[in-house]
Amino acid sequence: MNTFVPEIKEHLKNRLIPFWESLKDQEYGGYYSWLDYDLKLDRKYEKGCILNSRILWFFSNAYALLKEEHLKEDADHAYEFLKNHCIDREYGGVFWSVTFDGKPKDTTKHTYNQAFAIYALSSYYDATGCKDALDIARGLQLLIEEKMTDAYGYLEAFTRDFQPESNEKLSENGVLAEKTMNTLLHVFEAYTEFYRVTKDPFTGDRLRFMMDLFADKVYNRERKRQEVFFDRTWNSLIDLYSYGHDIETSWLMDRGLEVLADSAYTEKLAPVTAEIAEAIYENAYVNHSLMNEAEKGVNDTTRVWWVQAETVVGFINAWQKKPEEKKFLQAALDVWEYIKTYLIDPREGSEWFWCVDADGMPSHKPIVEPWKCPYHNGRMCMEVIRRMKDAS
Repeated sequence: MNTFVPEIKEHLKNRLIPFWESLKDQEYGGYYSWLDYDLKLDRKYEKGCILNSRILWFFSNAYALLKEEHLKEDADHAYEFLKNHCIDREYGGVFWSVTFDGKPKDTTKHTYNQAFAIYALSSYYDATGCKDALDIARGLQLLIEEKMTDAYGYLEAFTRDFQPESNEKLSENGVLAEKTMNTLLHVFEAYTEFYRVTKDPFTGDRLRFMMDLFADKVYNRERKRQEVFFDRTWNSLIDLYSYGHDIETSWLMDRGLEVLADSAYTEKLAPVTAEIAEAIYENAYVNHSLMNEAEKGVNDTTRVWWVQAETVVGFINAWQKKPEEKKFLQAALDVWEYIKTYLIDPREGSEWFWCVDADGMPSHKPIVEPWKCPYHNGRMCMEVIRRMKDAS
């Protein structure tokens, strides 16, 4: 406990922030999107708009926490690229990706992508006071609500002009899902942040709507887990237990309850999030780390970077809800030790490996690509600093 928070803060300030700053594209804007396992940078790789939004979120929150002016400049750089290149000026919404020099490449409009832009823009507004960013976020929310919903919830994949298309981008494990727990979670996350900075009543109502979906459609009370992939009316398509998403949901849902401050929904959802965290501890926490998932009862023992980061936050959150449950605090500390030992790449000019196997051997996946970003591990650092400042 005496070294936990100082180590996390040192890692954020002296490893993660400098690494992502080094990827700033000063010529074409935004941040480079591909660094392979051998640390070779591809300056002409397409720029994922989700990656850019997550980098904007990261630097906005780092600036809000640390108050260092260079972090605002980093956030400004990401914001300008999102505003000028990632947003479709013709049809509205955020592209899936653009070319290295900022031209539309994959013009899919996905609800997941719009959500991350809202999440990032809301944080950027909060950190800098930029009202234009908040206006863009509000416009993206209205677009989601007008073009990307049906009577049952949020639809997901669309063409550039918002005609429905198949959802390969958020489907895995051999199924093609019309709705996913993952997209719903991140719309909820984005709306939570937007509501935090605006207290907009409509957004509050949509948070309640999503909480009801989680409690009544997504959460499997018998198995004490979330289902993952669904058809249009929330029928589960596969026996899959996503350990990382469950521990992430446990604290993101609690964050939403805290921000919304609706006692009826806290009474309804807080026991569910506690149950999820307990089930994850019992079912997936093995060898001081979290397994990836279980399909049809068979565990995938890969240790993925983002899963370990979310586990640290999720277990700290569970401990803060029940301080007598010291096992959660100890588990969070142990996962951080695991991260230091196996997931943080010791090579200069790198950050975390994508994943390691059960023996701690790293996969040769890229260090940076459109899904590999500072959002999970950077957020872990900032959550630990904020939550534990009085506990160390």
